[in-house]
Amino acid sequence: MERILITGVCGFIGYHTAIRFLQEGFNVVGIDNLNSHYDPMLKYKRLEILNNNFKNNFRFFKIDITKKHLVENLFKKEKYKIVVNLAARAGVRNSLIKPLIYYKTNVIGVLNLLESIKKYSPETLFIHSSSSSVYGNNRKVPFSEDNKVDNPISPYAASKKASEELCYTYFYLYNINMLVFRFFTVYGPYGRPDMAYFKFIKLIAENKPIHLYGDGTQKRDFTYVDDIVNGIYKGRNFRGFEIINLGNNTPIKINKLINIIETKLNRKARIINSDLPPEDMKITYANIEKAKKILNWKPEIKIEDGIDITIKWYIKNQNWLEKIKLNN
Repeated sequence: MERILITGVCGFIGYHTAIRFLQEGFNVVGIDNLNSHYDPMLKYKRLEILNNNFKNNFRFFKIDITKKHLVENLFKKEKYKIVVNLAARAGVRNSLIKPLIYYKTNVIGVLNLLESIKKYSPETLFIHSSSSSVYGNNRKVPFSEDNKVDNPISPYAASKKASEELCYTYFYLYNINMLVFRFFTVYGPYGRPDMAYFKFIKLIAENKPIHLYGDGTQKRDFTYVDDIVNGIYKGRNFRGFEIINLGNNTPIKINKLINIIETKLNRKARIINSDLPPEDMKITYANIEKAKKILNWKPEIKIEDGIDITIKWYIKNQNWLEKIKLNN
């Protein structure tokens, strides 16, 4: 049974990625520091599901990737065919408030993982999560991997760009296989409560006002989490170095997202508008030709269907989800 390491396993994408690899018969070691960046109730709920349903081939350790000696100990003890790095401080707005924490996790944490792979397991494939945020307000859409990304507009975006550069450096110097994915606005069940779609579903369902930055005409390339996980899984045998977009290739206005949620919940949103912050991108839009060519990957879930699945999940679990605290 092949062994893989998933960092950030109690996070949104980490949780879904772990389930996919476990279902495919892999032995998964998962680590997470279970921080309170957003309501940790969700993280513990995800971990509970993993522990209860995959007792034979899932092990969890509470580890922070910024702690070099703890990361090294993982690699001293056993070998991993793949390391899927999904541990990150995510979210644009909060990175303006706590930029140092973002830098430590998204850059130093990645460096610690790369150093351990170099020292103990250079044959390991390193799959790294980056973000569409690195494109900034790039005028050339859809965003292609060969677009210039020299002008990040948030500390979060800058930290992700720096992590990408570290990955290339370790591929170039030490021939470590690297696959870097730029994710585009991932959504779905067990998602993050600091993301707009989660807030909108929860607040509209509870008949509470939603806070909308800008006039709602900004566009996002919402990508369902199972599509993202499928891309990660398809990359499991990759060799070399590539940066690849994983997005839905169909951006929609935030106003349309709200309308879809209103229709699915049969409720009208009460909206409070404020100015669009300078760190917010006006559009995210993935060119996915490289993903199609290299991984034979394309998104399968339309936004209407993905939101429907997510709302049904919310309603089924509303008794505890109502207690979740939303980030501002």
